[in-house]
Amino acid sequence: MVAKKESGSHFYSDVYAVVRKIPKGKVTTYGTIAVILGKPRAARAVGYALNALKKGQEQTVPWQRVINAKGQISFKGDVIRASFQKKILKKEGIKFLPDEETIDLKKYGWFQ
Repeated sequence: MVAKKESGSHFYSDVYAVVRKIPKGKVTTYGTIAVILGKPRAARAVGYALNALKKGQEQTVPWQRVINAKGQISFKGDVIRASFQKKILKKEGIKFLPDEETIDLKKYGWFQ
């Protein structure tokens, strides 16, 4: 129910504004963005906001820099999009741990 409550365009705009601040070579979590926005229980809504990006917005909102709290990409079942996100992150200089699934949040994490 949190997602429905937080799904207003104002919330989405706020999410996008925070995501734009994540520097190249860094990542953060859905939960961290929710906390920054003063909505600590809205991590899932942050994911919905990023999933709702329209064509073209993806160029100005670095969605690829947002991962889950485990330090992993969160596109369940969408192997193509997950692979694309991983490719972009590697191009930005982020290295995955030997399991090739996890990013070291202590090293690459951005927590404002």
